Amino acid sequence: MKTQHMYASIIRSVILMLLFSTMAFAQEEKKTVNDTLVFKQKYGLRLGADISKLARTFFSDDYKGFEIMGDYRLTKRIYIAGELGNEERILENEVLNNTTKGSYFKAGIDMNFYQNWLDMENMIYGGLRIGASTFNQTLNNYTVYDINNQYWDGRYSVEEGEEFSGLTALWTELQVGIKAEIFNNFFAGFNVQLKVLISEKEINNYENLYIPGYNRTYDSSRFGGGFGFNLSYLVPIFKKDKIIIQEKEVEK
Repeated sequence: MKTQHMYASIIRSVILMLLFSTMAFAQEEKKTVNDTLVFKQKYGLRLGADISKLARTFFSDDYKGFEIMGDYRLTKRIYIAGELGNEERILENEVLNNTTKGSYFKAGIDMNFYQNWLDMENMIYGGLRIGASTFNQTLNNYTVYDINNQYWDGRYSVEEGEEFSGLTALWTELQVGIKAEIFNNFFAGFNVQLKVLISEKEINNYENLYIPGYNRTYDSSRFGGGFGFNLSYLVPIFKKDKIIIQEKEVEK
């Protein structure tokens, strides 16, 4: 009996030692620590130009124009943004030839939806703009159809131009685009635009065929569109810390 009690005591002692050792090993095996990484984010004024308008001016005979753009970073994701430009567009079809000249500006905000790694400054953004334009139109020539003349062709051309000045337009615009840093502080970007015409000043019996900054109008539709390619440079004014906290497990 004494021998059996002795063996039982030894077995219990061994089991307890194993349990305590396992629990201690499990508690001391790993622990979670936080690593803090700090990077400097740039805040400043980014200025650039729409190179698609410059290219179109160079290659097209019926278009001249330019657009400068800029944005200023307010917060981590919010930017004040705007565009300023001038355009001249000739529209010609089988019945008329029309020239539109004028200037425009657009102002609004952009929101960056892209989560940058480390110290990158790239953007995938959506933006809202209010646009306004002042312009004039010149009806260079047009063709008149005479419905009373059934024998001959019944049409003749009027070559004397007529200018309509003091025209204005107001619209709202949704932009979606990207801006990628290709060199230090130097960005390339692309955007598409959906426009909704709010108001416009027209002359009697003649509609605005083209609105600078808004682009081509189509009959009575209030919707328009556009796109742009831009190159820009960021002028850093100050920097703010960007803190990244990473969790990882280490041996105790």
